[in-house]
Amino acid sequence: MKKSTKKTKRRSGDVNVTAFDIVADLTSEDKPAGDDEPEKNHAAVALGRLGGKKGGKARAAKLSAKRRKTIAKKAAKVRWSKKG
Repeated sequence: MKKSTKKTKRRSGDVNVTAFDIVADLTSEDKPAGDDEPEKNHAAVALGRLGGKKGGKARAAKLSAKRRKTIAKKAAKVRWSKKG
């Protein structure tokens, strides 16, 4: 009897991995399509980080004492009125 010249690829024991390998072989895909991450705009990242670092401190400095007090009262009222 003649030996087969076709080499078989060794499959994983996991059914899902095996199924993925078979589909990838049939469709000639090496990796899933969802693995590509979009590149971020470095300038936008830097601006967002800059604003985030300033955030609460800058807002608190802009508010008057009266306005901060009313915001704190409103927050406390909402926090204590919640039924848990």
